[in-house]
Amino acid sequence: MAGERHITLQIRGMTCDGCARHVTEALKKVPGVLQAHVPGWQSGRAEVIAREDVDEQALLDAVARAGYQAQVLRREPAPDNGGPSRTVLPQTRPAPEGEADFDLIVVGGGSAGFAAAIRAAEEGARVLMVNHGPIGGTCVNIGCVPSKFLIRAMEHYHRAGEARYAGVHTAQAALHWHRLVAQKDALVAELRQAKYQDVLAAYPTITYRQGQARLREGPAVEVGSEVYRAPKVVLATGARPWAPPIPGLAEAGYLTSTTALDLRALPRTLAVLGGNAVGLELAQVFARAGVAVTLVELLPRIAPFEDEDVSRELARHLEAEGIRILTQARTERVERDARGYRLHITLAEGEAQVLEVEQLLVATGRRPNTQNLGLDALGIETDRRGGILVDEYARTSHPDVYAAGDCADLPQFVYVAAHSGTVAAENALLGNHRTLDLEFLPRVIFTDPQVAAAGMTEAQAREAGYAVEARTLDLEHVPQALTARDLRGFVKLVADKTSGRLLGAHIVAPGAGEIIQTAVLAMRAGLSVQDLGRMLFPYLTLSEGLKLAAQTFEKDVTRLSCCAG
Repeated sequence: MAGERHITLQIRGMTCDGCARHVTEALKKVPGVLQAHVPGWQSGRAEVIAREDVDEQALLDAVARAGYQAQVLRREPAPDNGGPSRTVLPQTRPAPEGEADFDLIVVGGGSAGFAAAIRAAEEGARVLMVNHGPIGGTCVNIGCVPSKFLIRAMEHYHRAGEARYAGVHTAQAALHWHRLVAQKDALVAELRQAKYQDVLAAYPTITYRQGQARLREGPAVEVGSEVYRAPKVVLATGARPWAPPIPGLAEAGYLTSTTALDLRALPRTLAVLGGNAVGLELAQVFARAGVAVTLVELLPRIAPFEDEDVSRELARHLEAEGIRILTQARTERVERDARGYRLHITLAEGEAQVLEVEQLLVATGRRPNTQNLGLDALGIETDRRGGILVDEYARTSHPDVYAAGDCADLPQFVYVAAHSGTVAAENALLGNHRTLDLEFLPRVIFTDPQVAAAGMTEAQAREAGYAVEARTLDLEHVPQALTARDLRGFVKLVADKTSGRLLGAHIVAPGAGEIIQTAVLAMRAGLSVQDLGRMLFPYLTLSEGLKLAAQTFEKDVTRLSCCAG
């Protein structure tokens, strides 16, 4: 309507619905304000319809008197809705005619893309999500959900064959692998519908388009024959399995972490190339299903990015289950015939081996899906692996394009993808005010026993110049492990010898992933191992192992009674 303005304010300091009401009432009292609305305190904003001559500083002062901080994000003519005083505050911010089709375009429909789109929708933005491939991306379709389902299923099966307790007898019956895979597929379909397709329906300001996106100047995104414009773009295209350029490998064909999860029949023998998280997890799944598995790792140890003690401990338990592990093993050539695969391998000492197996799984990492995005058109820089370079705000080398998740040069964890997607969208719409928070990032390898870690390894701490003190507590000293009749693993803590500050935690234990976050919180708070050792932990729990490990810096825990603090 002529003579009226729509003003959007960013509000800082709101923490509840009451805050939203206080801000709304304060704004309504400003002369010239016709309507004021806070669309939920979480949005961090207020929408105002006011006369053209309203004093914007009076708006800011009114918010300040209510106890909050405000700044003007945008102003534009209020839409004409048919008569005096009948202007209605929009739920989405209208784009100027001919300038943009959406407020934000998100390229990618996985964890990072959904996090970005949802955060933008919470800000009232009109969002276009363009996705190439199954909705939901890697995690729900071919990654976290299906793999962890099979991991837990085979853990259940494996334990049935153990005899931990006298007087309790269980036995492994027949394993119907095809039925297990069908149940896994049903779970994936259920979660894809509930957590992605149904979620889209809850956000009417998000428009979904299936297709391959390509960047154009503007910025703009081309999808098929259509071109869509927006002031900002978030790239969240994920990653794909990568295989090294081993002669004969591409011609022979192989399983990836994606296709291995869809096998309806188990092979008799299997070689797994790659001894990091994915390779280790799937190697154990198939070994527990009765497959003879050989794990081939190029580097000197499995789990090569973990603490060396962790690598040794995990290798010991996997080998005890019958998995053959070859480290410092270079695959020189791969051949395939009707009988299966022949891998020509050179070991560290120069010894040549030929490994014959029925199936081959390549789990040597993932590469970002950035090759067909048209990054060059906007001068967007990448690293040598194709990962999009981003700064602390998740912004690329182009000021209007952000990147999140596995397509960026960020740690490839689904929780990092979701976090970075949220940060990217928020900064794209509100200005660069929120930084990526990846300090003390926890990580888990879902083998059995699990590996969980955060902070620095002992070697990294020494390289960083710390006077390092490290202690390792075997699980035989943790009462819960004794009652569970499962002593596999340890808790290792790395500390600064001068201050006692906790620098790193490394756990090998059943359920280690459920314990590590306590150590993360301790490191974020700057606690010392002495602080950790004096905290109260519930008894009997495996998390008590953190307390006992911390106490080893000052005392001999073998000389304590069960609950001694």
